[in-house]
Formats: sequence, C-alpha cells, structure tokens
Amino acid sequence: MTPKLDTPLLDQIAYPADLRDLDDRVLPQLARELRDEMIDAVSVTGGHLGAGLGVVELTIAIHKVFNTPEDRLIFDVGHQCYPHKILTGRRDRIRTLRQEHGLSGFTKRAESEYDPFGAAHSSTSISAGLGMAVAAELGQTDRKVLAVIGDGAMSAGMAFEALNNAGALDARLIVILNDNDMSIAPPTGAMSAYLARLASGRTYMGMREIGKKLTAYLGKNIDRAITRAVEHARGYVTGGTMFEEMGFYHIGPIDGHSFDHLLPVLRNVRDNAKGPVLIHVVTQKGKGYAPAEAAADKYHAVNKFDVIDGTQAKAKPNAPSYTAVFAEALVEEARHDEKIVGITAAMPSGTGLDKLQALYPERTFDVGIAEQHAVTFAAGLAAEGYKPFCALYSTFLQRGYDQVVHDVAIQGLPVRFPIDRAGFVGADGPTHAGSFDTGFLASLPGFVVMAAADEAELKHMVRTAAAYDAGPISFRYPRGEGVGVQMPERGEILEIGKGRIIKEGTKVALLSFGTRLAECLVAAEDLDAAGLSTTVADARFAKPLDVEMIRQLARHHAVLITVEEGAVGGFGSQVLHMLANEGLLDTGLKVRSLALPDLWMDQAKPEVMYEKAGLDAKGIVATVFAALSCDTLPQDGRLR
Repeated sequence: MTPKLDTPLLDQIAYPADLRDLDDRVLPQLARELRDEMIDAVSVTGGHLGAGLGVVELTIAIHKVFNTPEDRLIFDVGHQCYPHKILTGRRDRIRTLRQEHGLSGFTKRAESEYDPFGAAHSSTSISAGLGMAVAAELGQTDRKVLAVIGDGAMSAGMAFEALNNAGALDARLIVILNDNDMSIAPPTGAMSAYLARLASGRTYMGMREIGKKLTAYLGKNIDRAITRAVEHARGYVTGGTMFEEMGFYHIGPIDGHSFDHLLPVLRNVRDNAKGPVLIHVVTQKGKGYAPAEAAADKYHAVNKFDVIDGTQAKAKPNAPSYTAVFAEALVEEARHDEKIVGITAAMPSGTGLDKLQALYPERTFDVGIAEQHAVTFAAGLAAEGYKPFCALYSTFLQRGYDQVVHDVAIQGLPVRFPIDRAGFVGADGPTHAGSFDTGFLASLPGFVVMAAADEAELKHMVRTAAAYDAGPISFRYPRGEGVGVQMPERGEILEIGKGRIIKEGTKVALLSFGTRLAECLVAAEDLDAAGLSTTVADARFAKPLDVEMIRQLARHHAVLITVEEGAVGGFGSQVLHMLANEGLLDTGLKVRSLALPDLWMDQAKPEVMYEKAGLDAKGIVATVFAALSCDTLPQDGRLR
C-alpha cells in the first residue's frame, strides 16, 4: 500500500496484515517509530526494555515476510515481545504492560492469537516450535513455524535437546538465534550478507534436496555421504557450525538491524526450506536508545524512567532488600569458612551472588541458564566436602526438581538452597511467582525446609544452613524490602525444627511460616481488640515441624490458623497431617489453613495480590471470625 505521508506509519498498522502491504523502503521509518513507541510505553510502566529494542527490525521483518498468526511465531522467554505486541493489535493497551488487569510482560496464549505459545522461563521455544512443526506435518499443512531464541537462552540444555530432536526428525522448523550479547561469529559486512543470501537461496537448498532424492534410491550411507559433502563444500564458503552437525541448515551471521539483510534471507527460507534451518542474526541489546546502549546490562529490566536522560525512578527503602541481606550474610559466612561456595544460574545480581563473586571469584560459579546442572554441580561439590549455596529463584528451582530429588535428597548431600522470590512477585505474574517450593521440598525425606519471617531471621538461616551438614537444607524469602527490624552483626545458628512464640494469647493461635508474620501481628491486635486473645507463632520450619509447639497451640486455643506464602500442599498441609496423626483434630479445635489460592493470579502489586488471596491482616481476621461463626465483623474487616 502507499503510506499516507501526513500520518505516522505506526498509526497505519493495526495488525501484521497492514504491515505486509507496506513498501520495503519505508520499513526503517516504521522501525524508528516502533522503537520510540516502545521506549515511551516502558518509561510509564517499567519492564524489560533492552531485549525488545534489540529485535525491532527482526520483529517487523518476520511479520512482513510470514503469514502470522497462521504461521507460528514463538518468542523464547518473552522479554523481547513488546514490539510484537504493538504490531499485533495491542498497541492501545501497551501502557498497561505488567499492570493489574493489563497486558502480560510475556507472550500469553489467552491474550492474543498472535501468541501461539506462552513464555517466561527460558529455552522452551525450540521444543514448542518443534511440536507445532510436527503437528503441521501430521495435519498436512504448509504452516511455517519460527522460534526466536537469544544466545543466553541457548545456554540451556533443553534448547540443545530440542535442536538434536529437530535435526533427527528433519522437521520444517525455522530457528532464529538472536545473538545480542557475545557474538558467536560477528558478521563481516556486505560479503557476509551476500553469502547468507546465497546460502539461503534455491540453488544451495536445492542441492541438498536433490542429493536426498537421488540417494534415497542408492541407500542411506550414500545419502549421508553426499549430504555431508554438500555441507562441507558450503562450509568452505560460509563456515561450518555445530548446528549443521545437529542436522540444521545454518545461515549467517547476518545484521539483525538491516532490512536489506533480513528480508531476502527470510524470504528465501520461507520459499525454499524443506527441513530445519537456523538463522543466526546479530543484534544490539538496547539498540536505538542511548542510555540503554551505554548501560552494562543494556537496560534488561527497568523501573519507570525519564525518556530524555534514562534516569530510573528509585524507591527509597526503609529497610534493605531480602536479597541484599542474604548476600551480606553469605559473604560474612564465607569469610569464616573457606568451604562455602556460591552457585547461580545466570542470575548473579538477581540472587545477590555478585557480592560474593566480587570478593571470592574463585568460589562463585555462574553456570548459565542451566538449573538442572546447577543442582547436580552443587551435589558434586557437597560430595567432596564443600558447602555449596545453590541460589535460585523459587520459580526457577522448579526446573531442577528431578536433580533435587535424585542427586541431592536421595544421597542426603548437604546442598544449601537459598530460595529467592518466594510468594507473589508482582508485575511478572504467575510465571514467576514462588508458589510451590515448600510443598515439593517438604515432601522429600531428610530435607530441612525453612522460611524467614523477616530480614534478621534470614541472617540466622544463612548461618544455620552454613553450619548444617546432615543433609539438604533450604530457606525461602520474598522479593522486595524487609520490615525494618534490628539486624544482628552476624546470624545465629538456629535449633533445627524449633519455632518461636512471638506473642502469647489464650483463644486464637496464628501460626505463620514466612513473612506473613507481620500481617499476623497486625491481625492479632485487631482480634485482641475484639476480645479474642491471640497467640502469634513463627514456625520457622515446615520440615521438621516444631511438633511440641504446635501441640501446645492446638491444646490451649479454640482456633488455629496456619498462614503461608505458598501453594496448597505446603506448610499448612504438613501441620494438618501432624494434627490428624496425633488426634488433635478430634478435640473440637477449629483449624483453618491460609495459603496462596489454587489458581493462577495475574500480575498486580504484591500487596494487592495478597489482599485478594486473603493473606493480609484483614483476611486473617475474617478467617478467624468465620471459623468461630461470628457475625460481628464490620464490613471493612477492621476491628477498632
């Protein structure tokens, strides 16, 4: 179509079908407008900026060349999907990114037909794409399937498992490797672009197919020999790669910011590819926005910021973050014990292990996006007498669960698991919520499972874990700032399986596991004011439970409420199991368990999410009154 000269191009694009009518020559202007729109939107909402800026041209080119959504486009992780959302009918909502009732920060099937597969955890795109490619072949359709994966996500074993399977199946799958950090093989200008066009064209691809058809008659050994000869011949010109050894036709590297490079290659692949193809594009994270280009992390994730100078809005915390407290405590323990080592899976700053790395680089290991490997690597260190702290977000620990079971727990190895981002995480929504670790770890024999009620308790648990050698041990803590308690210089070693009574009462017992303790204390004030004398206890341990403390709470109170920031099946279930086995549920005791609701909660501010879940003081009070069948609770839930 002929664009209207007096109207921005982006205003003329509602869906990719509109984009396909544009002349190729105006696409650089569209890219500038799309980049400006994204920068402006993320300055309002915060979010993942750098990755999206880096794939603006690539996203436009894919939607220009391929018939999305009929052709499937899968983004790995999803950090880079904001330009895609703007081009696929969601521009009018782009300033609701990561907000309550707004757009997800990741691709999401329920949000748009242009999101054929949901993402958030990395390295899943090739596996999902292969499934879709095989489905297209089984359904005898000509649908194209593209998986866009970054070089960081390619460090995960799952990506290579999928590549290997795709090559073995000779599947019609297009993988685009977005190399935006450390270039595997930097492009060499015009000659590189020419060779990429040549290699993706009909002649080279045709040679491969002719060889296959010819040798189908002559036998598989001859087939492999001729195919290998063609690949080696091409390797002299374009450079062979490990991807070709896995059965992929490899093209590139090409400039991921040049439409002159991207469009002909994508069109050639669309029209000529018969088997798996990997296109290696080199992009710049943060491209087109000077503050992002200059930043060390290329503005991977940002708060709201000033578009003019890139200055990010920063909260002024009253207390240090839990992650910072963990980092400080681990460094302190490492000073006292040279056997302590830290392990992270591509999240040194996110987990705080960058602080340990700065002081003890030889004792800090970033294994890349490889949680399964991280866990078993830690097990190997523990088997040799070292004290590994395998620091992972709760949501990412899920990826290494088989290794936790088989390589750590069954062998009783003393691997320490600091579990960050426990409970709701806010803007990242259900894909990153720390919901399940208490349940899946407490079910394992011999595992010690702790949760910090505040930042001082976290310090105690770091030291406790460092001193514990009898088997695996974990401790969980949330995202964000602590509650501002007085901090010890160094943590104390806690007695394993021993909780603590914070406040004593006679009628109601609130048994907290984790940082809901502060809300329990507020609820206790309200209940006391209503004439319901309330005890507040901090369990500290989900396994082993403080059985004697829980017995006393059960025997001397009319109501017992367990409160946790984890899913059903966690701490509360452990307590109910213990009470049932001891016959304490047959005494008239009213027991209620407050946990995260059994549903996927979309993004919102954490305090809003906890309120909706009934895990704030108001919800705790309401649960007590409901258990006692009281009808005197005011409508606002507050008792004053």
